[in-house]
Amino acid sequence: MKKDIIIPVVEGIKVAVIKTDEALNQWDVFLINRLKTDIDTIFVTSRGYGVDVNGNEIKTAQLRYSIKAIPAGGMAKIEPISPDIFHINNEYWVSYYIGLALYDKKFVFVPESIREENLITIMPTNLKGILHE
Repeated sequence: MKKDIIIPVVEGIKVAVIKTDEALNQWDVFLINRLKTDIDTIFVTSRGYGVDVNGNEIKTAQLRYSIKAIPAGGMAKIEPISPDIFHINNEYWVSYYIGLALYDKKFVFVPESIREENLITIMPTNLKGILHE
């Protein structure tokens, strides 16, 4: 029975942390659809976890988001993100449909990966950020 379950491979869907306002040090998280087809019925959960410099466990609240659809080549904002939590893991679990097939992938920005020296230009925004593939 278990061998009969087909788990589709996620390709072309990216999560990006983008610096949207340099002056205010504003960062936002986006879901980017680089496929040639629309995706719909999108659910995203986000959470942060890790340890502080004293070894104490840190956990943020788990947040849930729903996005109706993202067209081919499009993107949607998931949430703002504070630089205060860049030192812990920031996890985004994304589920979506293409037709009747359900796709699912976890994207984790590891501690200190969101740094100025790691920024690249994120298309189609032309803004600087970190892209998780």
